[in-house]
Amino acid sequence: METILVTGGAGFIGRAVTGELLRRGHRVRVLDSLIEQVHGADADARSVTSDVEFFHADVRDGAKVAEALRGVDSVVHLAAEVGVGQSMYAVERYTSVNDVGTAVLFEKLIDQPVRRVVTASSMSIYGEGLYLDADGEMVENAERHPRASSDQAWDPLDGRGRPLTPVATPEWKRPQLASIYALNKYVQERTSLILANAYGMEGVCLRLFNVYGPGQALSNPYTGVLAIFASRLLNGQRPMVFEDGEQRRDFVYVGDIGRAFADALELPQAAGGVFNIGSGDDRSVNEVARALAGALGRNDVEPDIVGKSRIGDIRHCFCDTSKAAETLGFRAVKDFHEGLTELAEWVAEQTADDRTQEARAELEVRGLVA
Repeated sequence: METILVTGGAGFIGRAVTGELLRRGHRVRVLDSLIEQVHGADADARSVTSDVEFFHADVRDGAKVAEALRGVDSVVHLAAEVGVGQSMYAVERYTSVNDVGTAVLFEKLIDQPVRRVVTASSMSIYGEGLYLDADGEMVENAERHPRASSDQAWDPLDGRGRPLTPVATPEWKRPQLASIYALNKYVQERTSLILANAYGMEGVCLRLFNVYGPGQALSNPYTGVLAIFASRLLNGQRPMVFEDGEQRRDFVYVGDIGRAFADALELPQAAGGVFNIGSGDDRSVNEVARALAGALGRNDVEPDIVGKSRIGDIRHCFCDTSKAAETLGFRAVKDFHEGLTELAEWVAEQTADDRTQEARAELEVRGLVA
């Protein structure tokens, strides 16, 4: 049993991680700033279970971070601003919280080192996922260019204009940073591994794919796509889908994510590693929009296909889970439709401000939708 500090522990993923650590017998301490965009205007310490010690503080507050680290054995670092679209104009805010916050945490860890730090990274660092070209050769650096006409394909092409076939993306694929958020997460990842190693600690980074489940921030229009769709449906609106909706993603249940972080903290063989954490199944955005509508009893609702793209978005990226399975013995176990049913049951009891159009307008006014 250890005492574990979870930064960002009051958030959607943080609560799942905290719950799993408590179930395994650990003592948990949470540091979270409870920002309004994620937690709402009335958030306070009641957002966190009474079974944990709570520090209401920003991860950039060095004095508070040092206080929270006293007597801690390991750290799960989740505190971050999240969202590709917003990162492209709230650049200082995202970079400050994500990268400076991580720097502050590790500066304090130099004086109060712990056994292990597990940092949440993101599939966004890959940019476009791995592809195969028409000759069966792997393509790591696929790029999309703005469409010149409605006849142009949404999917990336090879250098000879031939279609590429998306395949599961492994950890060895080189980063291709397409947004400020992706850049932030890569800096967090490298900072964690460099400094943990330099000061005698163990660093682990988990590259999370699209996390969903009960407890998502439904009123945050920059959060996970299923939460955004749920907010629209809850307010009687059609889910807004960018491009043609055929972009493919990997959706992994939040309970599986909690288990992955606990395993990464406990297993000796995780030390120094970077691991993809996803379900291993890929689905189109259209498919998940329709599935969620069905789970909410709205089979009559079709997605609202926008036909435009957002700067910083990628076309296809889904998870090669083999490294986590082979090294950690980790596999996601929650069936997607079962998890979607649980999400729908929770959503049906919530209220949410649908701010999707507001977020789209913010992007459009800055020329980030084309």
